[in-house]
Amino acid sequence: MKSVLVTGGAGYIGSHVVKLLGEHTDYRITVIDNLSTGKKEAVLYGDLIVEDLSNTKAVAEIFSERKFDATIHFAASIIVPESVTDPLKYYSNNTMNTINLIRLTIQNKVKFFIFSSTAAVYGIPEEIPIKETGSVNPINPYGMSKLMSERVLIDAAQAHHNLKYIVLRYFNVAGASSDGKIGQNFPEATHLIKRAAQAVLGTIEYLEIYGLDYDTADGTGVRDYIHVEDLAAAHLSALDYLQEGKGSGIFNCGYGRGYSVQEVVDTMKKVTGVDFPTKESARRPGDPPVLVADNSKILQHLNWRPQFDDLAFICKTALEWEKKMA
Repeated sequence: MKSVLVTGGAGYIGSHVVKLLGEHTDYRITVIDNLSTGKKEAVLYGDLIVEDLSNTKAVAEIFSERKFDATIHFAASIIVPESVTDPLKYYSNNTMNTINLIRLTIQNKVKFFIFSSTAAVYGIPEEIPIKETGSVNPINPYGMSKLMSERVLIDAAQAHHNLKYIVLRYFNVAGASSDGKIGQNFPEATHLIKRAAQAVLGTIEYLEIYGLDYDTADGTGVRDYIHVEDLAAAHLSALDYLQEGKGSGIFNCGYGRGYSVQEVVDTMKKVTGVDFPTKESARRPGDPPVLVADNSKILQHLNWRPQFDDLAFICKTALEWEKKMA
């Protein structure tokens, strides 16, 4: 049986990938998570080891004992405004820990590395939709910490030819598993659709809209929202791609269409029939006006087709999960 390490597998996206791996493959799954934002009950398959990646001695022992065939690396800090106020946390947790993980992957002759990256590496894009070949110029430490990790992975793979990698650059991930088993489990999460669902239920007093003066049709920021189960499926497709010997690559993960913050608010109100209150606030530092993926590369090269490209469905699954949380 093949063995896969999933770091951050108790978190939002990682837990959905672990669920899919458990349901659709015969991999032996090991999850490493420090549970700072993840939840142990979200790990539906495999073995959960509660450990921090900064403890390189402990992580090295796990690698030595378990003999992995692939590493899928999610564990990271992801809140853009926090990265602006506490950049050292992001370079430590996101970049330094990734470097140590890549080193252990190479030392233990693990063949494949799938890296959870972000559209934040593009900064304020020169062209919309954004191609993988577009210029990378992050405007916040979160995006830079991920871009630096990408660069280290690419350089390491060039120096160590046995290591093949896939970098998946996520756009805005939202929703919850369609069977209701897992979802965005961190109450303080800043994701728009989660916050909108919380506003519907009264868990929060109102939904803050950050910035009404962007150069967009309605003045609010535009993002490409991808359902978390479609994103999880992209990781399994990436693993298949690597095992088929097709080499390394970087792929955008999005639907190739954008919705403004106001459109998301309107959709959530329509889906729920609840006219929840919103509050206008200033732009957050580090937020670009528009981020929309050109997803033609992933559609062409990976065996991946979106199943949940429907903003109303994304909002509905997010709401059902928040009801369960409440």
